[in-house]
Amino acid sequence: MPTIHRLKITLRDVKPPVWRRIEVDSRVKLDNLAAILEDAMGWDGYHLHAFEIDDVAYRLPQFFDDSPWGRRSEDESKHQLGNVLSQVGTKARWDYDFGDGWEHNIVVEAIEPADPAIAYPRCVTGRRACPPEDCGGSWGYANLLEAIADPSHEEHAELTDWIGSSFDPEYFDADETTEDMQMPRMPQSEQW
Repeated sequence: MPTIHRLKITLRDVKPPVWRRIEVDSRVKLDNLAAILEDAMGWDGYHLHAFEIDDVAYRLPQFFDDSPWGRRSEDESKHQLGNVLSQVGTKARWDYDFGDGWEHNIVVEAIEPADPAIAYPRCVTGRRACPPEDCGGSWGYANLLEAIADPSHEEHAELTDWIGSSFDPEYFDADETTEDMQMPRMPQSEQW
């Protein structure tokens, strides 16, 4: 019987915390999981990423010579989630956008039989909007939040104009996130 992994993904070094709890098929390959994580968190998916699990970097093979951690690299498209994170409580790090340095903690909270009445992947819950792409990492995002909240901040007008009036850092909707996660997105392994 197929199983699902319930994962909690937390963006590191961001306050207040930005996180998601998702359920995915345990057989998903890591390159497809990366696309699901991008949608779950709200990333656009045009930056490189890598997983670190038990001192192994899982990533696109064409970038093995440029390992971000100096560890052994494996082709992410050849490994299933259930094989590399096989027990409840196991952890991984997932990095997105090496320039801005967005690091995510992933924890396996449960491994359970799939419910045939549920469409996977799905987002169960979460908190807060994902930072906007290319805002400068956690430090840049903290500055952005400070600037848009304070009309007297020297960068208020510039950053408010850049981010737009529709950005709400507190906004999150699990149903919208699930819709995004279920829209097929080509993994980077097929794009490069």
